[in-house]
Amino acid sequence: MANIEFKRIPKHIGIIPDGNRRWALSHNKEKHEGYIYGIGPGFELYNLCLEYGVREITFYGFTQDNTKRPAIQTESFQKACVDAVIKLANKDANLLVIGNATSPLFPKELLPFANKRILFGKGLININFLVNYGWQWDLSNNASNTIPRMDLIIRWGGRRRLSGFLPIQSVYADFYVIDDFWPDFNKNHLIKALSWYQGQDITLGG
Repeated sequence: MANIEFKRIPKHIGIIPDGNRRWALSHNKEKHEGYIYGIGPGFELYNLCLEYGVREITFYGFTQDNTKRPAIQTESFQKACVDAVIKLANKDANLLVIGNATSPLFPKELLPFANKRILFGKGLININFLVNYGWQWDLSNNASNTIPRMDLIIRWGGRRRLSGFLPIQSVYADFYVIDDFWPDFNKNHLIKALSWYQGQDITLGG
């Protein structure tokens, strides 16, 4: 169990799980092999967020731009997204998969979950999963209109950019960057992000 109490917990956390390919290369693997190692960390984070009382998490699965990568990489992160959703079906969550489901690049296995919220188990937390997502597609179709504003965005892999991550919902989000690659996730990453969040301004421009 999480053993640190925080005075303020973000209701909605956005997760940018970057660094899978760089992690793979640093472990003498092919780039495409890194994605499969990103599934386990997602469920570790899910369990921690349940313990801390986070109400909603949005994971950045893959974007329409990501599909421009070599086919073997595209197939690998598509499969990782499918495997993650199948595993989540055995948990307690309300799942919403957001992405362009009319494209052949959207995994057909996820079509039953596309752009509608599905109850798994007791539905203890809302999980949003961006799959074949594009910010321009989103804005043109008002696709993510049921997803609330994010309070905190955490990005792994050291990059300091949003990469088109839910542009409307990120408007007032605090942004925390972790240099470690996503497959190296550990609970201290979240604890440090939440500790940092305690001291941030929450006036929302007021």
